[in-house]
Amino acid sequence: MSDHDQLLVVIDPVARRIDGESVRIAKDVLCGGSEAKICLPASHEEFARALARRGPRRPVVVGDDRALLRAVTLLHRDRRLGDDALALVPVGASVQLAHSLGVPAGPVAAARAVLDGAVRRLDLLVDESDGVVLGDLAIPAVRDPARDDAEGHGASVWTACRSLVRTLVRPAPPAPPPCRHRLRVEADGVLLTDLDQPVEGVTVRTDGGRAEVTVQHDAGSVPLRARALTVTVSGADFRYRADALITGPVRTRTWTMRQGAWGLTLPAA
Repeated sequence: MSDHDQLLVVIDPVARRIDGESVRIAKDVLCGGSEAKICLPASHEEFARALARRGPRRPVVVGDDRALLRAVTLLHRDRRLGDDALALVPVGASVQLAHSLGVPAGPVAAARAVLDGAVRRLDLLVDESDGVVLGDLAIPAVRDPARDDAEGHGASVWTACRSLVRTLVRPAPPAPPPCRHRLRVEADGVLLTDLDQPVEGVTVRTDGGRAEVTVQHDAGSVPLRARALTVTVSGADFRYRADALITGPVRTRTWTMRQGAWGLTLPAA
């Protein structure tokens, strides 16, 4: 049995709670095609210990975007992210990030990709506090409506019903004006915007070995774009959304591009 066929399958407790059937299917496929050790951590601490003690086994995470982010962050902070490729079977309420990275939808297709796929090296944004960004970050933080609906479907339906009743009783209030923020944004040391010119938002995403920075001053203006290896944002306390996580408030943060910093097993071409 080769090391490639020896797996450590770490099943996130949220995935077990939300969709136990998909978890069972993924386990059956993975165990049928490899020598798989199944780990059922009950906490983030147990999740971390399982990854740290995996030995020669390839780590496979069964869980949502947050579980993937947790695994990448832990391996990065242990300086072991480049040692082994991660694999993922996306199960949970929010798996948009996983799919955007190329992980197949559905437990069978995703588990087959773990067994038969190939490693693809992916870029990573890393900040000075060892936080990581796999896809996109938004400044200031904005909520993800799809995730909100998935996590609180019952609450969102009740809220929609109440909103409809209020609308029928009286006209809806006018939409509030967009919030604007005073931020200083630098890309590779070049000033893109300063505190004297308020912005509606800043987005940063990995794109072909560079960070693509977009600064939106207001809805009617043309966005300002730049590509860089480092991006620094500073100003009044601000929060930012990095993939599925919201962080802050902070006064300043610098993100540095790490090209091909981590490997993810994806379907072979």
